Amino acid sequence: MTKIYTRTGDGGTTSLTDGTRIPKDDVRIEAYGTVDELNSVIGLARAHNVGVPLDEILNDVQNDLFVVGAQLATPDGAPTHEKMPTLPDRVVELLEEKIDALSAEIPALTQFILPGGSHAAALLHMARTVCRRAERHAVALARVAATDPLYEKYLNRLSDLLFVAARYANCTADVSEVMWKKRI
Repeated sequence: MTKIYTRTGDGGTTSLTDGTRIPKDDVRIEAYGTVDELNSVIGLARAHNVGVPLDEILNDVQNDLFVVGAQLATPDGAPTHEKMPTLPDRVVELLEEKIDALSAEIPALTQFILPGGSHAAALLHMARTVCRRAERHAVALARVAATDPLYEKYLNRLSDLLFVAARYANCTADVSEVMWKKRI
């Protein structure tokens, strides 16, 4: 039996894909750890029966996020960098096409909405906010280390997709969106 634990992280460090050990609170760990968290929240949303078209889109996103996380976990110039999977150059355009397709199926947005509605939609809104945090961490990482700007663009566009996906999930579940109301 292979054991899942190694005890190598007990002292507050972890290994990157090239074996380099860094503190667990390093900006690189924050970046790819938040991408991992995002992937988990999307998995939780998918478990709430989002329907076939949206489930297929989110499945692709989860696979993409695995690549994004691996890229963020690999320092530029590391021997393992060339072996890491990458996203296609037009991945951001593909997200935009999915955003446009889902948007065509839902009513136009005429006012601000609050996160909520169906369970799936609420989780997709949560995923959107985690995605924004992942993007902020990726931007912070790019300030101190060489990273591919494609992954920041991907996360930025993905948050838009997750917003539309949440609205789509409410629409297909026939659940009203929660409208923001100004308090007087």
